[in-house]
Amino acid sequence: MTNRCLAYIVKDQEPLTLAPGESVQHACKRMWERRVGAVLVVKSGKLVGIFTGRDAVRALAEGRDPAETILAAVMTAEPDTIAPERTAIDALRMMSDGGYRHLPIVADGKVLGIVSRGDFKGLELDRLEDETCLWERIC
Repeated sequence: MTNRCLAYIVKDQEPLTLAPGESVQHACKRMWERRVGAVLVVKSGKLVGIFTGRDAVRALAEGRDPAETILAAVMTAEPDTIAPERTAIDALRMMSDGGYRHLPIVADGKVLGIVSRGDFKGLELDRLEDETCLWERIC
């Protein structure tokens, strides 16, 4: 079960995408409606950024007006991505190493979906934990 292909995980997914000029308020409303933790920011069909709940909190903490602030001003630009033929454990490793919770799946510049830690099964999470513990003992 730890070798599930990411293409399989996102095969029926319709990720939430918005343009960089949309407001933070609109993005947060759409995230709430869809019950998702991230928006893929797309311009001319290409992924240009990702906006997450963490970005929303940061924008509010900075005193930005969510109705006036656009995603381009607060998103994470040019986020790491992963190819659909990679495996679940590859994605978990990337997220763990990078310190983020969401990872866009992109092939040939086209956004196919997004995964978060909640998309993975217990065995996949257990394998990552086992690998992490092993590396900690080695180092």
